[in-house]
Amino acid sequence: MIVEVTGLRKAYGDNVVLDGIDLHVPAGSVYALLGPNGAGKTTTVRILTTLTRPDAGKVLVAGHDVVREAAKVRAAISLTGQHAAVDNEQTGRENLVMIGQLMHLGRPAARRRADQLLERFDLVDAMHRRVKTYSGGMRRRLDLAMSLVAEPRVIFLDEPTTGLDPASRTTMWDAIKELVRAGTTIVLTTQYLEEADRLADWIVLIDNGHVSMSGTADTLKAQVGGERLELVFDDEGGVLRAADLLGGIVDRERRTLTMPSDGTAAHVHYVLGSLSSAHVPVARVSAHRPTLDDVFMAVTENRTREGVSA
Repeated sequence: MIVEVTGLRKAYGDNVVLDGIDLHVPAGSVYALLGPNGAGKTTTVRILTTLTRPDAGKVLVAGHDVVREAAKVRAAISLTGQHAAVDNEQTGRENLVMIGQLMHLGRPAARRRADQLLERFDLVDAMHRRVKTYSGGMRRRLDLAMSLVAEPRVIFLDEPTTGLDPASRTTMWDAIKELVRAGTTIVLTTQYLEEADRLADWIVLIDNGHVSMSGTADTLKAQVGGERLELVFDDEGGVLRAADLLGGIVDRERRTLTMPSDGTAAHVHYVLGSLSSAHVPVARVSAHRPTLDDVFMAVTENRTREGVSA
């Protein structure tokens, strides 16, 4: 594991932000941290990147302790925050060369590395333009390129596509996938659940300072329920007759019947055949799979119920 966290705790006065977090991140993977605002995601990232000291627990990044070996941790990682950390008055190439020199690459090596990254992130045509003329998507790509100058083993991306349009977001996703294929480890926080669904090999939901759920996207979706069929009828009578025949959950206002399904065509044929034999016409039928939105809502609803009961 390239990142290992055991029993991580952090509090600010009486406010306990993290209360016994365990994380195990395999090398060469995308590991996503999700959760509501204030759940503790950003604090976790700040501790993993040596910006905040933990109160308790063991935290190793690239084999180094984040407290006792902070300099070695920083040499192995990069952090791309929510806002692009670029110099607007310099060109894209000048930004990259500057970072290379700060990383002690030497000017010739810094120039070579800048040119490689400009090519990799499709910024060659804009490399001599000042960054203040770049679009939001171009700025984010440059920001990610700057984090790669020193070829880090682990990249922490804190909501990297916030504010981007759909096309720019897709371009960033492609860049992240390419990094992982090359062996880089990505630790990602995001508010876009589709982003985690598309990119993450493993997802951890943090809520109220604890790990609420963890697993692959498909595993988490399965935990909140399987596939379901939604049948829409022309009148309330049809909904009620179908419910008597097949069971399920009735929504009278929307004239819909929702029932569990195994997702197979055979089950759909069985349902429609049963209704046809009983002379109950169906206006529309659709199949639905759980999404990460459903997982997120399940975690939030559990927290709300527990808070009320307490």
